[in-house]
Order: sequence, then structure tokens, then C-alpha cells
Amino acid sequence: MPSSSSKVTVEELGQHVVEHDAWILLNGVVWDFSGFAAKHPGGQEIIESHLGKDGSAAYNEIHSPAMVLRYFGEERRVGEIEDTDAITFTSSQAETNTTKTAVELPPLESIVNLSQFEAVAERALSKKAWLYVSGATEDGHAHKANKELFRQLLFRPTLLKGVDDANTRTTFLGYDLSCPILAAPTSSIKLTHPDGEIAVAKGCQRSGVPAIVPSMSSFSASEVAEALEPDHPFFFQLYVHKDRAELRRLLDEVCGLGARAIMITADLPVLSKREAMSQGERVLAPPPTNTIIDPNLKWEDIKWIQNYTKLPVFVKGIQRAEDARRAYEIGCAGIYLSNHGGRALDTTPPGILVLLEIQKTCPEILPRMEVVVDGGIRRGSDVLKAICLGASAVCVGRPFLYALAYGEDGLVRAFEILKEELKIAMQLLGITNLSEAHLGYLNTSQLDLLLPSTKIHGPIVRSRGGTSKL
Repeated sequence: MPSSSSKVTVEELGQHVVEHDAWILLNGVVWDFSGFAAKHPGGQEIIESHLGKDGSAAYNEIHSPAMVLRYFGEERRVGEIEDTDAITFTSSQAETNTTKTAVELPPLESIVNLSQFEAVAERALSKKAWLYVSGATEDGHAHKANKELFRQLLFRPTLLKGVDDANTRTTFLGYDLSCPILAAPTSSIKLTHPDGEIAVAKGCQRSGVPAIVPSMSSFSASEVAEALEPDHPFFFQLYVHKDRAELRRLLDEVCGLGARAIMITADLPVLSKREAMSQGERVLAPPPTNTIIDPNLKWEDIKWIQNYTKLPVFVKGIQRAEDARRAYEIGCAGIYLSNHGGRALDTTPPGILVLLEIQKTCPEILPRMEVVVDGGIRRGSDVLKAICLGASAVCVGRPFLYALAYGEDGLVRAFEILKEELKIAMQLLGITNLSEAHLGYLNTSQLDLLLPSTKIHGPIVRSRGGTSKL
């Protein structure tokens, strides 16, 4: 192999086109991809289709410039391309499929609610990005229900409580948060903004809450962690890798970077069929192709990750009370109630309904662990309803991705809107501190009709050594 400082001709690049001898050009540098196609989390087809060619456009759409070096290291760097003019046409032609002409955005200060971000994003994002973010599984019933069920929860305000001095602060895993709102971890955020997960992490930091770094990030975990202040906490969302050696490598990396908790996504053992609306028609939405997820993930693996990392562990994707209780019994620090934003199995219950189910069947676990809920949150009043039902915090997905049309500042503005709405809702409900919120402030009768008839029996047994706090 040539030295990493050598020049590579276009003709030489084109000779390395088989799995065991595979080169790809990325941003003027030729890299050795031999033996990597089958391991690529995004699937081997995209790798194989660019062997011996310039893959810059496809790569840059999803990944940060430094990702390939951080993953492969210098030993896989073949050299720089000698004749850049020969590959210019190929790159520019590919880019036209994924980019969108810049549009003039409304002034950020004119945005007064999260729904306005969605309207802006539909014009500002490329077609691929819009379909990716807005898409949901099949007919989208779960996605629609996520929002609709919040409307069916009614408040029961109390009067004359003296609510002038209200604040939205709370604690989570022992950390002080400005509000109980987090940004839901999402794969490949660079599709929506060039700064991707770094913009999200820095926006969370500016908003006074921890960031959640996703496994399938456009930027490496180290790039995101380095963008934060050294003492700012972050959690790591984990898709469990089929290859346990690779799983250990990843866990070692994020633990070394200082992750404060691991949130294990368990509701997507296989990728769903996703659809979205485009020009009035339903079309297939591009899924975050992920060939490395272990479809055989089991509760024993959750326990193994707890023991291996010694970090607080959450199970993400809880959709029934029995699994919430099981997570508590094996010593998880928390649970994350979610139907994956309606992007896993369709017609599954929204997280807010699962939270009510837990309240009705095993409420004793709620004060003993951290409880996160996502799906359908569009207003500060939605956040307050989740807290009244027993949630520790909520995660917001699509609205925050839409806000990234404005970059990091857009995310900060979205946080500001939700925090202000939350504070006002608290005051109108009759409380000044989130610790005062409880089930008695809600009328849940409309949702009670949707609860399963299953009852959970038997004593709760907590595993030795389990903890819900750092």
C-alpha cells in the first residue's frame, strides 16, 4: 500500500473495487475500506456502490469530516487524490440529489410555538431530510396518537395558591436541570443541519440540560463530547451491536469520555417500514439503515451492560407496565417510555398512556427510578401533564429537529418556548414547583378507557446493587 502522504491517481483508485481490496475517495483523500462493507452500520450496499469511486457526497450528507479518521485511524489512509478535476463532476452530480436551494427563514424571534418550526423546516430541508424526519411507520397511527392523547388529558387547576414565584427547575440522576425537558436522541442529524449532533449538544448545554449522544450519530461520540464544557453531563443512547467486541469498544469509548448514563434502545430489534407524505402522496421514507442492531437482545444483555459499565442504565422503548416493572427489578436506574415517535411498530401505545398504565398497575416503582417519556410533546402544558403523571423528564424529538433549520440557536429558542409555556401552565394549574405536581391535578377518564385490562400481581423484588442515583 502507498504511504499516507503519497498521491493516488484516479486510474489507480478505480482498480480497487472488490471487498478484500477496496478504496474510496472522501474529500480528496483515498481510504482503504477493505473488509468494512459488511460491518458498515448503514449497510454494505452504499459502500459497495462507491468502491473505486468518489463517495464524498454520500459521506458528507451523513457524517462529519473527521468521522472516517476517528474510526479507521491513519493506517487506513492511502493518500491524496492526484487529479481532483477528474472527480468534480461525479461529486456535484450526486450532491444535487440531497441538497436544497437555501430559502429565507422567518426571523427566529418571530417563532412563538413549536408548530411554526415544522412549517419552516418543510420549506428549508431537502426532500430526503424532510421525509426522514417527518416519516412514521406504515399508516402513522402511533405517530398521530402521540399528539392526540395529550389533548384527552384534562387539567384540574386549584385556585388562590399564590403562584408568583414559580420555576421549572428539577433534578435528574442527581443533576440540577433548568427544566425537565431533554432532546430525544436521533440518528443522522446532519441531514437536518451541517452541525448535527454538535448543534444539539451545545444547544442543550446553553439551555441548562444534559445532552443525549446517539449511537448512530453523524459525529463521533468524542467530537460531541469535546464540543461540551468539561463538566457538562451527557448521556449515551445505545443500539446494542451484534458484534460484542465492537459493543465493548464502544462502551469503553463512551465511558472514557465521561458519559453519565446509558440509554439502551430496545424497541427496534429490526427496522420498520416507514412512510411519509410528499406532495400529497404517501411515499417510502428513508429509514436510518442500521445493519448492526442485535435482534436477539434480551434482559440478560441489559444486566451485562449494567455490570460492564457501572453506569446508570435506562431501557428505552418501554411500551407496557410489565416491562417497566421488570426494568426496575433488575436494577435499572430508569425507564424511557416511548413508541419511537411512531417509527417502530404502528398502533402501539403512546408513552403518556404507558405512564398512566404504570400509575394504575405498579405506581410504587415511579418514585424509585427516573422516568422519561417522549412522543407528541408540542406544548409546555404537555410537559406538565407528563410530570403530573409521574415522569421525571420528557424528551422532544421532531420539533427540536425542525428547529435545527436555524441551527443551534433554533434549538435554544425551542427550549425557551417550552420552558416559558411550562412555567405559565404551572402557575395556571396552581403550583410553583414541579415537586408539587401529582396525579390529582389531572382528569384521566378519557384515557382510562384505553388502558389494558391486565393487572400486575406479586411483590416487587429489586436486584441487589441496583441504584437510581449517581
